[in-house]
Amino acid sequence: MGVQRGRKANGMAQQNGEGDPVTLFEVVKQGKSAMQSVVDDWIESYRQDRDLALLDLINFFIQCSGCKGTVRIEMFRNMQNAEIIRKMTEEFDEVSFLMDLQNLMYGDYPLTISGPLWKKFRYNFCEFICVLIRQCQYSIIYDEYMMDTVISLLTGLSDSQVRAFRHTSTLAAMKLMTALVNVALNLSINQDNTQRQYEAERNKMAGKRANEKLELLLQRRKELQENQDEIENMMNSIFKGIFVHRYRDAIAEIRAICIEEIGVWMKMYSDAFLNDSYLKYVGWTLHDRQGEVRLKCLKALQNLYTNRELFPKLELFTNRFKDRIVSMTLDKEYDVAVEAIRLVTLILQGSEDALSNEDCENVYHLVYSAHRPVAVAAGEFLHRNEVTPQLMISVCLYLQLHEHAAYLVDSLWESSQELLKDWECMTELLLEEPVQGEEVLLDRQESALIELTVCTIRQAAEAHPPVGRGTGKRVLTAKERKMQIDDKNKLTEHFIMALPMLLSKYQTDAEKVANLLQIPQYFDLDVYSHLEALLKQIKFVVEKHTDTEVLEACSKTYCILCSEEYTIMNRVDIAHSQLIDELADRFSHSVEELLQAVRGEEADDDDIYNVLSTLKRLTAFHNAHDLTRWDLFGNCYRLLRTGIEQGSMPEQDDLLALRRVVKSFLAVCQQCLSNVNTPVKEQAFMLLCDLLMIFSHQLTTGSREGLQPLVFNPDSTLQNELLNFILDHVSEIQVFSLSLPEGDEEDEANKIEALHKRRNLLAAFSKLIIYDIVDMPAAADIFKHYMKYYNDYGDIIKETLSKTRQTDKILCAKTLILSLQQLFNELIQDQGPNLDRTSSHVSGIKELARRFALTFGLDQIKTREAVATLHKDGIEFAFKYQNPKGPEYPPPNLAFLEVLCEFSSKLLRQDKKTVHSYLENFMTEQMMERREDIWLPLISYRNSLLTGGDEDRMSITSGSSSSKGGSIRSKKGRPPLHKKRIEGEDASRCNHTDMRREACGLVQLIEMPKSKQSWAVLCVVSWFCRGECGGLLDDKERHPTDPRSPADTPAHLHRAPRKPSASC
Repeated sequence: MGVQRGRKANGMAQQNGEGDPVTLFEVVKQGKSAMQSVVDDWIESYRQDRDLALLDLINFFIQCSGCKGTVRIEMFRNMQNAEIIRKMTEEFDEVSFLMDLQNLMYGDYPLTISGPLWKKFRYNFCEFICVLIRQCQYSIIYDEYMMDTVISLLTGLSDSQVRAFRHTSTLAAMKLMTALVNVALNLSINQDNTQRQYEAERNKMAGKRANEKLELLLQRRKELQENQDEIENMMNSIFKGIFVHRYRDAIAEIRAICIEEIGVWMKMYSDAFLNDSYLKYVGWTLHDRQGEVRLKCLKALQNLYTNRELFPKLELFTNRFKDRIVSMTLDKEYDVAVEAIRLVTLILQGSEDALSNEDCENVYHLVYSAHRPVAVAAGEFLHRNEVTPQLMISVCLYLQLHEHAAYLVDSLWESSQELLKDWECMTELLLEEPVQGEEVLLDRQESALIELTVCTIRQAAEAHPPVGRGTGKRVLTAKERKMQIDDKNKLTEHFIMALPMLLSKYQTDAEKVANLLQIPQYFDLDVYSHLEALLKQIKFVVEKHTDTEVLEACSKTYCILCSEEYTIMNRVDIAHSQLIDELADRFSHSVEELLQAVRGEEADDDDIYNVLSTLKRLTAFHNAHDLTRWDLFGNCYRLLRTGIEQGSMPEQDDLLALRRVVKSFLAVCQQCLSNVNTPVKEQAFMLLCDLLMIFSHQLTTGSREGLQPLVFNPDSTLQNELLNFILDHVSEIQVFSLSLPEGDEEDEANKIEALHKRRNLLAAFSKLIIYDIVDMPAAADIFKHYMKYYNDYGDIIKETLSKTRQTDKILCAKTLILSLQQLFNELIQDQGPNLDRTSSHVSGIKELARRFALTFGLDQIKTREAVATLHKDGIEFAFKYQNPKGPEYPPPNLAFLEVLCEFSSKLLRQDKKTVHSYLENFMTEQMMERREDIWLPLISYRNSLLTGGDEDRMSITSGSSSSKGGSIRSKKGRPPLHKKRIEGEDASRCNHTDMRREACGLVQLIEMPKSKQSWAVLCVVSWFCRGECGGLLDDKERHPTDPRSPADTPAHLHRAPRKPSASC
C-alpha cells in the first residue's frame, strides 16, 4: 500500500493521523497551509524516517504528473528509478498515453488543466520546491541521499515518452535548479566575506593576531568551499542531465520553461552563468519555431540588458546575435515583435555603437505598423534617439510616408507626448523668417511639419488612435477626459492667434492651406472669440484657389463655425453670406459675358475660365451649405441650354462612332487575353473589366436612356474567357494562393507585390459579377475557393457574396449550391463514386457549406425563399442520376445530402416538413427502409428536416418563383437593377400571366404519388394556385381585407385569394 497521511493542525500530511487521509500532493493543491509550514513538517518527517518521507516526495511528483499510480515502499527500496518509472508509465491512463506517443492528443494533467484552482496549484508547486531547498540548504541537501534521489528521479521522468511526466519533471527540475543557484550565490557571498575576514585577521600584527580565529576562519572557508563544490555538482547534474535535453524538447511549453529559468540563473548569478557557455542556448533558441519560446528568450535577454553593468559580458553575444534580434522586430507573432523592439531599445540605450544606421532604420519603419503595440514600441525606440521636430520630419521624408503622419504621431504619443504637444515650438519653426547663416526648413520639410502639427492636434482633441489602430473608440477615463479638455483649450488659445498668420504665410500653397484649414474643427469653439482675422484669411484663400481640396476645406470650416450650438454662429453666418453674395454676383456677370461672347462668336479661354473657376467655388460650398436663396439654377440652365444649341452636346452619330471605337478596342483586348506575355494579358484583362464596367447597363440609369448605344453586354464567349483567365492566370503558382519557397527572404517583397496584383485582378472580375455585367453563376467558380484560400482572397470573396445576395437572394443561393456541386463532382472524379465520407476533402466541402449557411444571417423570413430554392436544387442534384447497379443501390450523388444538412437550420419550422415532402418525391419505398451505412446521408438529411417540423402547414417555393426584384435576369439589353414598374392594365395582365406560369411550375415541382400526398401539402398547392403564386407582391399590395400580418404569413404568400387561373 502507498503511504497515506492525515492532516495535522497546521495542514501537513502525516501517517495514521486523524481526519481524512491526504497526500502531499493534495496538501499543496489545496494550498490552505503556508508552504513554510508544509516544508517544515516534511523535514521533520524526513529526520524521523527519510525513506518514508522521500517516498511521499516521490509520489508527490508522480501525482503532480496526473498519474493515478502509487510508488510503494517495497518498490522504492528494491527497484531502480528506471523500473519505477516504467511501472508508473504502465499504470498511466492508457488512452492518453497512446495518444501522447502519436502526438495526436494529450490528456489533461495538473499543469495543463485550466481554471483558477490549477493555476494556483502551479504556483504552489513551484513555491514548494523553492521553499524545500531553502529550508534544507544548511544540512539535508548535503547528506548525499535526498538530493541524489530527487535529481535521479526527475532526470528519469524528464526522459519519459509521456508528456505529463516530462513536462512536470522539467518544471520541477528547473525550479530546483533556480533554488540551488540561489544557495550557490549565498555560499559564494559567504566565501567572499570569510576570505576578507581571514585576510584582515592575518594582516594584523603578531601580537594582536588571534590564531584560534584564523583556524576557525580557515575551517569555515574550507567547509563553504566543500558545500559550494557539492552544490555545483548538483547543478551540473541537472543542467547536463535535464536542461541540455529538454531545451529542445518537441513540446514548446517545455522549451519555454527551460529558457525562462536559464534567464533567471544568468541574472541571479551572473558570475557563474553569464558567459557564452550558457548564453549560446538562448541565442540558438531565438530561432525557435514557436512564438511563445521566442518570447521567453527575448524577455530573458531584456532582464540582462536592463542592467548596464552586465553589458561587457554581453558584448560577444550582442555581436553574434544582433542581426537575429533586429530581424525579430518583424516577427509574425506581434507579441514577439513588440518584445524584440523593446530589447533593441535596451541594447541601444546600453551602447549607441551596438546598432548600425541600417538596424535603426528597420525599426523606424515600424512606427507605421497597423498593430498598435508594435508601433508604440517602435515609437519608444525612436524616442530614445532624442526625438525633435526635425527628427520626426526627417523620418517622415526619409520613409516617404508623410501622408501617413497620423500613424507616426500615434506611435510616439505615449513616449513623446510632451514634445508632440509643443505647438508653440512647431509654429515658431514655421513662422520664423530666414536669418543669414541659419539653416531654414525646405518646402518639403514645411509640408511635413504642417502635416505633423495637424495630426498632433487631432490626436489630442479626439484622444483615440487613427483608423486601423485599435478595434474602436474606447470609453475615456475621468483623467483622460480631463486631459482631453485641457488639451483642446490649450490648442484653441494658441491657434486663435497663430492660424491666421500661418494661413497668411502659406495662402498660395494649396497643400499646406488644405492641411491648416483642418485645425478649426478641433477647436473648443466656446472659448473662440477672435474670429475676424481667421475669416479674413479664409476669404482670401477662397478667392485665390480653385483647387477642389482647398475649397472644400474652406467650406467645411465655415460649416463648423456656423454651428447653432456656438455663440459665434451669427458673425460667421454674416461673413459666409457676404462671400456667397460676391461669388454669386461674379458668377452671374461672368455667365452673362460668356453668353454674349458666344453669340458674337468671340468667346475666349478667359471668359470660360472666369465661369468655370467661380462655378468650382460655388460647387464646393453647395456640398456643405444650403445655397437655395441665391437661385443659381437659372444661370446654370442657361449655360446648359446654350451648349445644346451650339452643338456642344454629343449627338447620336457621335455616340455610334464612339461605340465603334470602344467595340474595336474591346476586341483587341479580348485577343490579348491569349497572349504569351503575362503583363500584356493582365493589362488586357484589367482594361476589359474597366471598360465593361464603364459601358454597362448602369450607364443609362438616371434618365440617360440616350446613352443606350454605348452599352456593351459581354457575350458568353467573353464571359468564359474572363473567368478562365481568373481561374488559370491568377492561380499560376497555385490556384488562388501565392506560395513561394519558404526562407527566400529576398523574394518577400516580390511575393507581396504579386499577391497584391492578383487580388486586384480578382476584385476587378468580382465587380463585374456584383454589378450584373457577368452572369452570377460564374461566381460559383470563385465561391468554391472561399475556405481553401481564405487568407489570400477571403475578404474579396466574402464581399462579393454579400453584394450578390443583396442583388438577388434566390440566384445567389443557386450560385452557392452550384459551387458546392462543382466541388462534389470534382471529388467524385478524383475518388470515384464510393466516397470516404470521413476524408478531409468531404469535411472541407461540409465546412464550406457551413460557412455559406452562416452568411444567411438570423432573419429567416427574409431568406426563406432563397434557402428553400437551395434545398430544392440540392435534392434534385442528389437524385439526378440512378445507380447503374440497380435501384437497391444509392444514387451516385446521394452523399451530397450530407452537405445539404448544413443548411437545414436556416429553414423555418413550417418549411422543413414541406421540404421533406418534396424529398419524398424522389424516394422509393425501399429507400425509406434502408439503414445501411451507405444510406446515412439520406437518413441524416431526413432527420435534419424532421426536427421541429411536426405541426407545419407551409410549402417550399419553386426554384422558378421570384423574390422581390426577381431571380431571373434578362439577358437582352441588361436593364438596370431597379427597373420602372410597367403601368396600366397591360402590365398588370402581363404580370398575372407570368405568375400563373410560376404557379404551374410549382405544381409540377411538387408532384407527389397519391399514396404519399398529405393533406397539408395538398392545401398548400391549392393555396398557391388560388394565389397565382404571387410572390411578386409587396405587403403594401395585399388585399386590404386580409387579416394576416407579415409575421404570420410567409412573404411569398402575402396576397388576396383569387379564383384558380385557367393556365393552372
